[in-house]
Amino acid sequence: MTTMQNLPTLSPGARVAVIGAGPAGLMTAEVLAQHGASVDVYDAMPSAGRKFLLAGVGGMNITHSEPQPDFLPRYGNRREQLAPFIRRFDSGRLRAWIHALGIDTFVGSSGRVFPLEMKAAPLLRAWLHRLRESGVRLHMRHRWLGWNPDGSLRLAAPAGETGVQADAVVLALGGGSWPRLGSDAAWVPLLRQRQVEVAPLQPSNCGFDLTWSEHFRERFAGQPVKPVVASVARPNGGMHTRRGEFIVTADGIEGSLVYALSADLRDAIAADGQAHLYLDLLPDWPLEKVQAELAHPRGARSMSSHLQSRLHLKGVKAGLLRELASKEDFADTGKLARAIKALPLAPTRPRPIAEAISSAGGVSFEALDDALMLRALPGVFCAGEMLDWEAPTGGYLLTACFATGHAAGAGVLHWLSAQQELQK
Repeated sequence: MTTMQNLPTLSPGARVAVIGAGPAGLMTAEVLAQHGASVDVYDAMPSAGRKFLLAGVGGMNITHSEPQPDFLPRYGNRREQLAPFIRRFDSGRLRAWIHALGIDTFVGSSGRVFPLEMKAAPLLRAWLHRLRESGVRLHMRHRWLGWNPDGSLRLAAPAGETGVQADAVVLALGGGSWPRLGSDAAWVPLLRQRQVEVAPLQPSNCGFDLTWSEHFRERFAGQPVKPVVASVARPNGGMHTRRGEFIVTADGIEGSLVYALSADLRDAIAADGQAHLYLDLLPDWPLEKVQAELAHPRGARSMSSHLQSRLHLKGVKAGLLRELASKEDFADTGKLARAIKALPLAPTRPRPIAEAISSAGGVSFEALDDALMLRALPGVFCAGEMLDWEAPTGGYLLTACFATGHAAGAGVLHWLSAQQELQK
């Protein structure tokens, strides 16, 4: 099944090599196989879609149901480049594609879209079955090593190194996160050697390091902080504010709220050497109410008891306040109220890219034409997370991987069709 109209069907004999058996590569392979191409998919891992499967362990969030005017800005400064691909293979078309595999979906209360069983494995099994039926050949434990002098692909296979000739190549090798599942960024120097512009890979949707006191670390590491509103000053001005929850770790902070702010936190640290993150510990209380409650006489009660009885502030939230507010703040109820509503945290650095959910950076869109073909390497296309974009969790990452895989497949079909016409 394809959802893009007016794709050419190739004459017999056109052979395409797809490097990478994640969502982007498999989607490319499906589009190509349905329009006459002979498709071989190569992947360094023992089986296909390993990162896709792990991402679905806690509940496979496949896309998001929000309308495109809200959806596309999730891609930040690359939304204009991604918009044509996502419009052609948007969340509605993606859901229809999943339904055609025999997998039902539903929209959760947050607007996120999930397979009915909440698992990735049934979807991947059905997809691989359909791909094999359409003639797609999958070659596992085949690591791409670049090109031979004759232009063929170099592949390290179980039986030794081999060369593969193809009429077109699609690279869908992922970014730099979770390298043990295949996204190890080994492709970066191979493309730079061919004069392809690649933006440095950076962690995205990641945790951050903070320096906690030993007392705070021992008492609160592993505890969730909820609900709070977090705000970060953006390097180019303004504030990014989100409501949610996060987890205190032994070395800092992580979790969905931190991931949503991670791009701004990371970029602020890169620009200024530090980031300014502010927590509203009582997001449902206006400042005036907090001030009024703190102003009540506490008599012989400790400040901890006073905070708990008047503001219901206890546990890890009270611990954060003790950890981060100054003695002067605690000596002045006005200052303390402002600290509760805007408690400053100072993340020092993002966690390593190997721990991140996804990565930013990759093949620059300026190095690609509108069909995702590399300008420096005609006949070589790129798709998925190895492109220079990032997005928050919530289905946006997978949607762009599927959409760019679909677009790369379409690009190959048009390019090969034009080549075949020239040869007639």
